Amino acid sequence: MILLENKEKNFKIYPLDTTRWDDFLNLLGERGGCGGCWCMSWRLKKSDFDYGKGEVNKERMFKIVNGAGATGVLIYVGDQAVGWCSIAPREDFRRLDYSRVLKPVDDKPVWSIVCFFVDKKYRRQGLSKELIKGALVYAKQNGASIVEAYPVYPYDDHTPDAFLWTGIPTVFEVLGFEEVVRRSKWKPVMRFYL
Repeated sequence: MILLENKEKNFKIYPLDTTRWDDFLNLLGERGGCGGCWCMSWRLKKSDFDYGKGEVNKERMFKIVNGAGATGVLIYVGDQAVGWCSIAPREDFRRLDYSRVLKPVDDKPVWSIVCFFVDKKYRRQGLSKELIKGALVYAKQNGASIVEAYPVYPYDDHTPDAFLWTGIPTVFEVLGFEEVVRRSKWKPVMRFYL
C-alpha cells in the first residue's frame, strides 16, 4: 500500500512490512545502517542493544516486522529503497523511558519519529522531509493523533550526517511541528497534531 507518491520526482513511500524486508536489508547494508543497529537502538535498553549489535538486532527487527508491529516507512526512487524513517508508538521505544532529556511531556499517547537513514547518494535532496510526510500518514492510518520527534540542532555546517540521525529541527518546523519542551540546548521535543 503506497502512503505517498510523487510522480514528478519519481518516488513512493511504503510502510515496512515483510514484502519489503529485503529492500530494508539492502538499504541498511551489511552494517545494519550504523554499527549493527538495524534500527533497534531506541527499542531496547542500552545493554540489550549492545549485546545484540549485528545479527541479533537484525533478527529482533525482523520479528517486529513479521509480527506486523509498527516499524516505519521506506522511500523508493524508482524501484530502489533509498531512505528509511522509524516511527511507532512511543512505548515501543524503551530507550526513551531512560532519557531525562526526552522523558514524556505529558500522559497523552504519542507516536515517535526516532531516526532516519538515507543512502549516501540521496542525502541532502529533501528526502527526510518526504519521509516525515509519509510517517505522518502512516501514524494517522494507525490511529495516532500526536506525533513527536527528537531532532538535533547541528553544531555547525560541518556536522557529520551520522550525528543527525534523528533529523534537524528546521525540517520538522517546515512541516508544522512545534517545539513543546527543550531540556537540552541541542535536543528539543517537537510535536505535530494530526
